[in-house]
Amino acid sequence: QVQLVESGGGSVQSGGSLKLSCAASGYTYRRYCMGWFRQAPGKKREGVAAIDDDGRTSYADSVKGRFTISQDSAKKTLYLQMNSLKPEDAAVYYCAADSGRGVPLGWCLYEGYEYNYWGQGTQVTVSS
Repeated sequence: QVQLVESGGGSVQSGGSLKLSCAASGYTYRRYCMGWFRQAPGKKREGVAAIDDDGRTSYADSVKGRFTISQDSAKKTLYLQMNSLKPEDAAVYYCAADSGRGVPLGWCLYEGYEYNYWGQGTQVTVSS
């Protein structure tokens, strides 16, 4: 059974940094998309960043140059380094993984792309 567990959320001031982690257990697919998503109150869930099994990455325009997604395959952990945080970055952040479909990276942040596994979410609060 696949489980994704996020950690690292918290409260920071505008301009600060946080690093989120997502520990994956039971996930053995070799070709995959994994990603970070966020949802603020009253807003749609949006894709933030994605990574594939080759380590290629994709970012939403709103976070390019500020956020970095990475993975440690040995530890089966996904990371999201968030720098220069803004109040509009405040949300619950979720990590997600697909079921090893091996799709092109561009699909991984596509709004309609189906991710099969989701973490429970971690809250990020940014004060101005």
